[in-house]
Amino acid sequence: MSAEDKSKEALAYTSETMWWGTLGSIRPYPNFRPEKDVSHLQAALDKKDLNTLVGIITNRSNAQRQSLARVYKTLTQKELDASLKKALSGDLQSLILGLMMTPERFEAHRLHKAMEGAGTNEDTLLEILCTRTPQQLSDIKAAYNLEYKRDLEKDLISETSGDFSKLIVALLKKENGSGVINQDVMALSEELKNKKPAAEIWISILTTRHPDHLNTVLSKLEFEKGQTMDEALEGHFKGALSGDLKKGLKTLVRCIQNQHLYLAQRIQTMKGPVVQGVMVSHSEEDLLRVRVAYLQSTGTSLYTTLQKQFKGELQQALLAICRAED
Repeated sequence: MSAEDKSKEALAYTSETMWWGTLGSIRPYPNFRPEKDVSHLQAALDKKDLNTLVGIITNRSNAQRQSLARVYKTLTQKELDASLKKALSGDLQSLILGLMMTPERFEAHRLHKAMEGAGTNEDTLLEILCTRTPQQLSDIKAAYNLEYKRDLEKDLISETSGDFSKLIVALLKKENGSGVINQDVMALSEELKNKKPAAEIWISILTTRHPDHLNTVLSKLEFEKGQTMDEALEGHFKGALSGDLKKGLKTLVRCIQNQHLYLAQRIQTMKGPVVQGVMVSHSEEDLLRVRVAYLQSTGTSLYTTLQKQFKGELQQALLAICRAED
């Protein structure tokens, strides 16, 4: 086995042992028999039976999908991804291929896509960097290097600038450290009085403390100021030069205060790549909580909304990931 293959196997093992959550919508398929699944997949690929392809892949856990890919290659001497790519197209292709990636490779893929070509999709960068744990970000960084032979931090720096770039790099390296709540409240409260915002203080505190600690700090700060943090940051960081930084800090604060509501609001755009990105990323981790937040914020279940917004096999796949009505 080559060194690269060993690295990929190690990352696959990481995805199976470290990314599993109890609030995901997708669980391991009972009585999983990979050889039987592969036989059905081969027949479906020959006939271009999209219904069967979607049905199998969306009803297996990520670890089980990795097993399917290995068995498929052993039996056919072909890569399952390549065969699926030939049989599928458009949004359905990107969704199914995304499901076939390990979680950290999928996030690395999303980051790479957000930075390729003209312009940068800051919203996707922020979503991933703000919602992922330090360990997950370390796994994503390793997967990015393995997949693209590039350094994620250097690519992020080249695609961003100024204080926003400092925030992005700090998020990539964030820590769940400790601090003194009252000292952090005082530091941020005093900074809000400055006529010229000091981004370093916000970046330093918000990226080096445990989320529970930060939640308490932000709640106390809101009580003291008599306004939400969103309002405070909106009023404090003004001007064109701080536009991206303000967006970044507001996104980070929203994720600290209620990550699932933030993700639900991301999905509300009903933009294909955004919906797919959030749903695939969180399908085995906490999509059930995102579903609850979606219902609470819109008054409509995510399942019902997906039924209305999408059609055909793409709808079938998204509904399978969503799993059920709320």
